[in-house]
Amino acid sequence: MLRSYHLRDGRVVTGEGTECPILHYVRPDEAETRHLLDDLQIDEHTLSSAQDPDELPRLEFEPGHTAIILKRPRNYSDDEEFPLKVSSLGIFLFKDSVVLVTAESDDLFDGRPFTRIRSVTHFALRVIYQSIAHFLGHLRAINMISDDLEDKVKGAMENRYLLKLFALGKSLVYYLNAIYANGTLIEKLKNNAGKIGFSSEELEILDDILIDNNQCYKQAEIYSNVLSGLMDARASIVNNNLNVLMKTLNIITIGIMMPNLVFGIF
Repeated sequence: MLRSYHLRDGRVVTGEGTECPILHYVRPDEAETRHLLDDLQIDEHTLSSAQDPDELPRLEFEPGHTAIILKRPRNYSDDEEFPLKVSSLGIFLFKDSVVLVTAESDDLFDGRPFTRIRSVTHFALRVIYQSIAHFLGHLRAINMISDDLEDKVKGAMENRYLLKLFALGKSLVYYLNAIYANGTLIEKLKNNAGKIGFSSEELEILDDILIDNNQCYKQAEIYSNVLSGLMDARASIVNNNLNVLMKTLNIITIGIMMPNLVFGIF
């Protein structure tokens, strides 16, 4: 599926056709794939990498364009047992246009209009920044989910909430890997700014993006350490709750047996 956009007065507005400077392909079909491979000369392996959630971020220079593979979080779904996952995003920078390729149909702009966009390279940087903001939003959601599960663990006598906390911790490990890999990619973009064609102003934006990504990584690292460090304590709470329940049941059982004991003696 193709979504086309124009740059008009610094804003990204919806357009039609492949002549627009910004093209977003969502799970491209066979005809769209042939157009990307044959007409735009995008490498087949790189195109597949843009739709592979397990692909590592990287920067490649191809004849006529620059290929960027970036990691971004997938939208959260309550139906999934493993709630937090990452996906890949392909950004293909041409001289006067940019092509985005994703395997998901969610809104790439996350409902926020892009304003004051001066060029397609500036737009590409805003997409990278939007990915970092998306990660930060998910980290805030992780903190809220963790607090809610902790409150439920305090009175729980089963492992259901502990298993959810384990899944949350495992998800954070994948987030840490993705954010760290994005940071390495941003460093490569900064080192090759002249080759890509970034202006001095866009290079300053790239510095800000790198700082924000590092802060995002530190925040994810803190959440991961706290979640894993207190996991044994939470498991002990569940065991203690179960022990208290067993003690209460034993007292009730002894109380019920006493009349039977007296009756049996007489």
